[in-house]
Amino acid sequence: MNAEGVVHLWKVPVPVPVPPPAVRTPGAPAPAPPRPSREPSATASAVLLVTGFVLLSLNTRVAFGQLGPLAPVAGLGTGAVTLLGLLPPLCMGAFAPFVPLVRRRLGEERGLFAASALLLAGAVVRMLGMPGLLVGTALVGVATAVVNVLIPVFVRSRFAPRRVGVMMGVHALSMGAGSALVAALMVPVWRAGGHAWEPAIGVAVIPAALAALGIAPQLRYGKRGVEPERSRGRDRVRVLGSGDRGLAWSLIAFFGLQTLLFYTTLAWLPAILVASGVAEGTAGTMQSLFIVGVAVGGFLTPVLAAARTDQRPHLLAVLLVCASGYAGLLVAPAAAPALWSFVLGAGLGGGQAVAGVLYVKRGRDHDHVAALSTAAQTGGYLLAAAGPVAAAALHTATGGWTVPLLVLTGVLLPSAAASLRAGHDRPARN
Repeated sequence: MNAEGVVHLWKVPVPVPVPPPAVRTPGAPAPAPPRPSREPSATASAVLLVTGFVLLSLNTRVAFGQLGPLAPVAGLGTGAVTLLGLLPPLCMGAFAPFVPLVRRRLGEERGLFAASALLLAGAVVRMLGMPGLLVGTALVGVATAVVNVLIPVFVRSRFAPRRVGVMMGVHALSMGAGSALVAALMVPVWRAGGHAWEPAIGVAVIPAALAALGIAPQLRYGKRGVEPERSRGRDRVRVLGSGDRGLAWSLIAFFGLQTLLFYTTLAWLPAILVASGVAEGTAGTMQSLFIVGVAVGGFLTPVLAAARTDQRPHLLAVLLVCASGYAGLLVAPAAAPALWSFVLGAGLGGGQAVAGVLYVKRGRDHDHVAALSTAAQTGGYLLAAAGPVAAAALHTATGGWTVPLLVLTGVLLPSAAASLRAGHDRPARN
């Protein structure tokens, strides 16, 4: 991409009018030469914007992909894995309703920077033994709730409309890439650290620090908040009211069921593969490959879906890919674990990422996008929190993973039904 293309990705602030030059009086001393402007050029600003956006996205899901590879080798019990799988969606769902308040007080840029600082703090706390791992995971979940709600609004306000799909795809691709890289490091760092899980968990501090540094330059462009009178009427209650009820509940159901599938699979995929005869180290590698699939599907789906006014074909295609991955795990999990892991990751990654496109496409303005995002993620993450717990309970009750996998595959049917309203614009009434 040339410099002009980069500049067009970013909406340049309105220039300040330059006053006319002063008339020089004869005999008066010559005016001092103008000082060079310290404002970055449009190209430099665009590069800083995209770099900060990518670094923040790289860090957003890192902490949630660490436990899967570690659990089989580090001796983390079923109870601990279940609780740590429950905390992120529970915290994200519980805190999402408060994000509009954060936006009103801070604006998108300052809100994202505050979230990145909290992500860094949570990553540090997670190294402090099991209590720290629990508290730090909760902090990361709260910070991620802010990022998840604000990112669609940030993309719509700071990037050109024709770039929305690409940037949401870049966001998902970066999330998957960061999480996959860190997940791949878990077992080697665990071994190098004397079979202690704390050093492996501490790897997440590095991308968290880079995210905070990367988004910091955007503070100069951020508002201190949006006007209360513009935001007060666009809250979660109103989008669940008469005019937006069908759209909001469709988004909640689709995003919630997709998120339930994602976090349940993320938490238990290595255990499923180990139970089918795959070696523990290989199962950790398959977890990384699953997240690579998440990155690929998360990039391609928003790019393709954003180019259309009707996203329903893309949503149904994503669900079919998910069904193929679960079918492989049911029929022959040990025969081609790499294939099933990648395919399932691509489907679930696409389902997660395309939701951001749906908020932007169905939203009337920035406030409406924020309200739809808040409603979907509040209900969706609270619904998703039941996934890892339910899968663990079914596994304990049946003594295997066949029934949990059948239930997860069955969840795709209501997800398909939920996608029908969220996937297209309502026809205009005559």
